[in-house]
Amino acid sequence: MAFSEQLLVDGADLWAAQKDHPFVRELAAGTLDEAVFRHWVTQDYRYLLDYARVFAIAGAKATEEARMRRLLHIAHAIVDDELNLHREFAAEYGLTPADLRATEKAPTCVAYTNFLLRTAHEGSLATIAAAIYPCGQGYLDVAEHMADLATAEHRYTPFIEKYTSDAFRESVSWMRDLVDDCAAERPGKHAAMRKAFLQSTRLEHRFWEMAYTRESWEVPA
Repeated sequence: MAFSEQLLVDGADLWAAQKDHPFVRELAAGTLDEAVFRHWVTQDYRYLLDYARVFAIAGAKATEEARMRRLLHIAHAIVDDELNLHREFAAEYGLTPADLRATEKAPTCVAYTNFLLRTAHEGSLATIAAAIYPCGQGYLDVAEHMADLATAEHRYTPFIEKYTSDAFRESVSWMRDLVDDCAAERPGKHAAMRKAFLQSTRLEHRFWEMAYTRESWEVPA
């Protein structure tokens, strides 16, 4: 079994929990509260800015030219393409680019981005690859599940189409290959890779919950 597949087996319960989350089920049905989706858009926008930074740092740590080129290309694609998609989503729900930039990260978003950036700065390329893998593979798997659940087109169909597109599939396939290549090259990093993968997977699940509950820093009355 490829190391990337073993990681998915190790995180199977968390993977299943993501697919069964009400955010995922309701988005697939087209019934998700618009306020919840707006919260996801604003928080994911802030998340993606740091996610792009992680790929850039990974590119700087890569010793092979092809890896460096691809990691930096993905960082650029996140900033140039995926953030544009979020700005389009935001505009459809009455949010401006200024609103996105002014958004304060919710606690879960802070925890997730801080973990990824710390891993990027302190970890090896192998550990970084494992830490970023749950976001790419997770969104593909969740979006495929949404596509299976959806019975008709609705306002959230573009979300499903984005994360099941050929371009996104190809990017995830490359990330999966990077995990496997790093695991083969650095067998001594397997434990650290597994730990990073599972932590990111836990935070992926919590991100859906953060969006669904519209988590904030407000202290309950």
